[in-house]
Amino acid sequence: MEELKFRGKKREGRHRDTWDPFQLNPIGAEKESKETCLKVAQYLAAVFVGMAVLTSAVVSKGCLLVLSTMSSPTSMRSPKEKQFYMLMLVFCLIFPNFLVFLKSLWRCAFKSFVQPKMKTMSFICAIECLVSLGTSILVLVVMPQFDVLTNLFISGGVCIVSAILQIIYRLQGDKWKILFPICSLILTITGYCLLGVDYYVRVSSYVDRQGADCFVYVAIGIFSSLLISLCWWENPLQATNRMPESLKDMDGYRDFVFVISSILRIIVIGGVYLIYHVLIEKSITWSDFNLQNEDWELLQIGLVLFFLQAFCSASCHWFGVVACKIHAVRMSFALPVCCTGPSVLLLGMVLFVTQAKQLDGAQHGSITEFCESLIHLSHKNTTPVVLLEITRSICRTSLNSYYLQWPFSMLALEGVCMWSGFVTCTYYVWKIKVQRIERTSQLFVRRLYESAFIDLSLLLNTKMKVPRAQSQESQDDMQKCVIYLCATMWHETYDEMLKILTSMFRLDRYRGDPKEDHNDCFDFESHIYVDDAYMTDKGTNQRLVNSYVTDLIHVVIEVYRVFTNKEADDVSIIDTPYGGRLMFVMPQGNMLYIHLKDKDLIRNKKRWSQIMYMYYLLGWKGYIVKNPQKITHHNNPTRDSMVSMNGEIFLLPQHDNDFKRKFISDDNTYILALDGDTDFQPKAVILLVDRLRMYHTVGAACGRIHPTGMGPMVWYQKFEYAVGHWLQKTAEHVFGSVLCSPGCFSLFRGSAIMDDNILKRYTTTSKRASEYVQYDQGEDRWLCTLLLQQGWRVEYNAASDAYTNSPEEFKEFYNQRRRWGPSTLANTLDLLHSGGDTVKKNSSISRIYIFYQMFTVGSSILGPASVTLMIAGAFQFVFQIAGTLSIIIASIPPVFYVIVCFIAKSNNQITIAAIMSVLYAFLMTASLFSIIGDMVIQGTFLTPTGLFLISMTVMYAVTALLHPEECANIIYGLMYFICIPSGYLLLTIYSLVNMNNVSWGTRETNKGEGEVKKNHNMLCDRNCRLCCWDMKIQITQETESLMLRQITGQTAEQAPPLPITSQDAIAQQGAEKVEPQAEIFTTKDEGEKPNKAEKINDAASCSSDDSFKKRSLTESASDQEDIEEDDDAMTVEEVPIRDWVWPVKQEFLKKLTYANLKKNLQQQIRYALPEKSEEDVCEELVLMLTDTLNQELGNVGPEDILSESKIDELQHALEEHGRRILKTSRMELLQRKVAVAIKKTLTAPQVRKLDEGELDFWNKLIERYLTPIKESQAHKDEVTRELKSLRNKAVFLYFIINVLWVVATFFLQAIGNDVISIKIPKYFPNGTESGEILKVEPLSLMFLLSFAVLLLVQFLAMLYHRVYTLIHVVSYSSTEQDYKQKVKVKDTDDYEMTLENHSATGLHVTVDDL
Repeated sequence: MEELKFRGKKREGRHRDTWDPFQLNPIGAEKESKETCLKVAQYLAAVFVGMAVLTSAVVSKGCLLVLSTMSSPTSMRSPKEKQFYMLMLVFCLIFPNFLVFLKSLWRCAFKSFVQPKMKTMSFICAIECLVSLGTSILVLVVMPQFDVLTNLFISGGVCIVSAILQIIYRLQGDKWKILFPICSLILTITGYCLLGVDYYVRVSSYVDRQGADCFVYVAIGIFSSLLISLCWWENPLQATNRMPESLKDMDGYRDFVFVISSILRIIVIGGVYLIYHVLIEKSITWSDFNLQNEDWELLQIGLVLFFLQAFCSASCHWFGVVACKIHAVRMSFALPVCCTGPSVLLLGMVLFVTQAKQLDGAQHGSITEFCESLIHLSHKNTTPVVLLEITRSICRTSLNSYYLQWPFSMLALEGVCMWSGFVTCTYYVWKIKVQRIERTSQLFVRRLYESAFIDLSLLLNTKMKVPRAQSQESQDDMQKCVIYLCATMWHETYDEMLKILTSMFRLDRYRGDPKEDHNDCFDFESHIYVDDAYMTDKGTNQRLVNSYVTDLIHVVIEVYRVFTNKEADDVSIIDTPYGGRLMFVMPQGNMLYIHLKDKDLIRNKKRWSQIMYMYYLLGWKGYIVKNPQKITHHNNPTRDSMVSMNGEIFLLPQHDNDFKRKFISDDNTYILALDGDTDFQPKAVILLVDRLRMYHTVGAACGRIHPTGMGPMVWYQKFEYAVGHWLQKTAEHVFGSVLCSPGCFSLFRGSAIMDDNILKRYTTTSKRASEYVQYDQGEDRWLCTLLLQQGWRVEYNAASDAYTNSPEEFKEFYNQRRRWGPSTLANTLDLLHSGGDTVKKNSSISRIYIFYQMFTVGSSILGPASVTLMIAGAFQFVFQIAGTLSIIIASIPPVFYVIVCFIAKSNNQITIAAIMSVLYAFLMTASLFSIIGDMVIQGTFLTPTGLFLISMTVMYAVTALLHPEECANIIYGLMYFICIPSGYLLLTIYSLVNMNNVSWGTRETNKGEGEVKKNHNMLCDRNCRLCCWDMKIQITQETESLMLRQITGQTAEQAPPLPITSQDAIAQQGAEKVEPQAEIFTTKDEGEKPNKAEKINDAASCSSDDSFKKRSLTESASDQEDIEEDDDAMTVEEVPIRDWVWPVKQEFLKKLTYANLKKNLQQQIRYALPEKSEEDVCEELVLMLTDTLNQELGNVGPEDILSESKIDELQHALEEHGRRILKTSRMELLQRKVAVAIKKTLTAPQVRKLDEGELDFWNKLIERYLTPIKESQAHKDEVTRELKSLRNKAVFLYFIINVLWVVATFFLQAIGNDVISIKIPKYFPNGTESGEILKVEPLSLMFLLSFAVLLLVQFLAMLYHRVYTLIHVVSYSSTEQDYKQKVKVKDTDDYEMTLENHSATGLHVTVDDL
């Protein structure tokens, strides 16, 4: 209700100024805010991960302590049990090394292999062997000799080397923080001393009859702890940037080093075990490892403890990584890990106190009596073994002393010192700063974790200084990036344009003022490339913008109003070699460029638009950044920058990002490819940027594309897109690389596009038939193929949502897929053909992944035959027809449709396909219910068909539930099921047979041409075959209108209006107004000015001068300062302007109406005076200047455009009144700001020209790559012949493969199931066998199992991908940008970039100085 009132109040305010106060409110125009559910999910995820880290760490550490206690020589277990528990302890040490070995071997075999440097590898392997030696000695030799409490405390000493290196290299940012490693070293040494004193007291007090040999084990334990502490030597070195080259090189071949070191570590562990327990202690009896049935309890306890310890160690490591990635380092990582030791101690004491009563037979008097009685319980089967051994181990401490029990406090103090030592040594973990999304290698030094000391391993392995990127360059540069939003338009509707413009303005609002820093550290520009933007007016023969461009201009104006409640301030119109350009400064100061392409001057269609903006943004802008001295506008500082009165330097907005890009590498320059109807949120863009920032080998990343629209075809596509993204895209991402990053919403890395054999080859003009199919029918897939072949990876982010219109008509859908199908197959076959070379170059693509793609391609090729056999099964099932006959009947419709596609026209083919699709849908529906009915009749679903159907349903249902925001798409699954024959049989045939048709197929209408306008009179000619007659009607209407004007002398406004829509009205007005303007210019010399011409000239002359009347352009520098440029800064040139410029300018001159001026003036004054101290005078100015505006324009209509003379008078009046108000308020210093605000309010759109350098660039680019293609008739005939030949070959190949599959199945049916079949026993759901036998054909079962395995693999990949998507989303929500009202804005205009000028203190700059 409050929102309704708020909108009503705003509308009333607009209504006071105009009779047309109504405006659009595009979906998503309101400010975004963090969703409460996301906040709650973020905290819940942090709590869950923290609890998982703590629980897994406690269980892991507890299991290791229990195993070491039960394998102790003083344990009350039998020798057979002790050696088995000792073997489990060995397996616990080997398990993490085995995991690292498998992962590193996989990466070396299928990802990348770099030849290591032998010297470095030898050094690392030596360190790893020493660490493994220390770990195995401490765990297998020393810990069994100690009690459980000493074992819990002694592991804290493994941080001693890390503390020493921190002291030596002084890694602390603040000098006083060196106290942390010093305290850690002192506390650790104190703990070791207390350990020795404690055992000295135990020996002196004869506690548990301990001998002097315990001192040897204490010394060995201290020595082994020192060896273990070498494990994290790399952490301090990388923090100091010492040995940077060696450490960087080591990252390249770390996988191979881990393969070797893991094997060596396992060998060392086994060697220590054998040497000590076989050769020295001789405690191993090999025959005892042959366990019998009576040893079940032993086997159960040992294996459970081993699996728990191994699983929980790996889980703790994984959850620790997750905690860091979701920005919960303190709560979910540092705190749980630091509390692991105290938690184990607390849990052990609680169990000891509460469960001691279960030890039946024990004396519960004094502690010494209790401990003495435990020896009698060792052979009772009812005694809890684990509890008994832990209790017995505690009795080995000073608590069991007959003389002195106070020395037990030394053991407790030892634990406090050791725990405090490693906490102070890893103090930096609490202050670590993590990016939104980090690679594990950027968070932790080593991939390997030490399972025996999982808590210490995680803390010491955390990098002391997390790098911001993979490069060793300045980290500040690595954070910043520039994003070029590039949308290609091809005959979009008004509503579709509204979506893309709203999305761009949302991103502008999210980014905010480009002069200010942003949490996401990015800058952006928006570029829209409009194909086929011009038409030739039949009446005047002038080249004007068509109605699509007119719609786009209206959309920009409307969206600007919605976001700012005012008109666009800074608009520039530029004539270019490729057509034209409109330049806007968006509300927050970011730039929007609209490039209008004339197909007579430059190649049209999407691929050439992409080449156009890639060369412009990456080639040309990258060149001028690297060579600023060669560009005209960079040589003239006065022209492109001005110094303000307070010593700040302002750059013009169009050069803002060019200036910033000097400090940004090509790796951090991104291009966001968009379609003209894409709708997205800023979050979606930032999530894609994260993927490219995290992995330097990622060349492109795409998001989740959602089709929008209404109708059955859209419903089908909703489920198709959902399944494609849920399963197929995720499987490609997990197992290799995504093959296609759709052009409607994909982010590309600049350096990847600029790589060899990518952009250069992308400019290839199609010559052969196969090139027309691969290059032009699916340009986004071909670009991704080029990226993959050059070694770049393409990723998929499921949380990056984008919405785009999908075909709603059956014909449009079939034509779209007619392009996509052959192009997809051609590019995939190209990638498979070069699979060997691609595997060598691309670390993301392995031979297994190539095999996976071969399997999917084979499945798609066999799709028509599989659907035909499925239809045959439906015939057989529904109509009880014999198998052979059902196959024959099912094969007739596909063969019939193949013949139809060869002889009928395209529209007729689609019509017949639509009819057959409906018939197939009825059959599929009957088949579905028949299968369900058959399962009910047979009383079981445990048949191949039933199991497959139910498993598919369950799998899709679970997948949908794991995508809660898209779960509703599962409803369209039934529609997808009944349309399978249409999508996989008829559509495949239509695509193949029409492969020779390389037209776009969608949005082919051209309403912009002058002769094709929305005339309702044309509807009656739909069925007429005479196109010339249609043309004649249109021409007759326009000609008649022109003749009437010439005969009667009426103007365009006096002529009766044609029945056209508002979207076409402006285009016609522009065409009609150009002719009177031309009359002005031709009659000026004669001194004749018709009345109507004077009126139009007054309306259009608010910013005109003599050059305007001569149709020339006076170049101006900046409208933001009232500065008179000198001759060096500004040269006046007369440049001829083409016909399209002036009608476009007329649209933006509506800014100078009374209603718009009033809104703009109020907003400009408020923005110019934003500070709190200026609030009162600001409101007074708004009130008084608005009153002045009302007085000056009292006799002007709300929609009338002011003349130039009236604007001059109004500007003088406003400035004079503002000067008096400021003088009265004694704030004369604000006079300049107010004057600039008034001038910006009254400034008309500017007509500019390109810089000479850029003009030369466009001319050469068009000449070299983008000249409109003019093919000779002979070449067209040759291409048509080659396309038909290619079509025939593809159809023949498809036909043969599918026919062979159908024929094989037919003959198996003919031979009979009794001869060749696989017999499967029939089971009821309760598991009992029915006694019947199910006979299944081998081919059918093989195909069914293969398809099931493929789906299972994709389902597992989806689960993996879902987890990491959740991590990314939670990490984003923790750093999401909040929209806050700006309290203070710098003393600059809203489109300027400010650079502080420290040397200008006290400097007063005048106009003369400039």
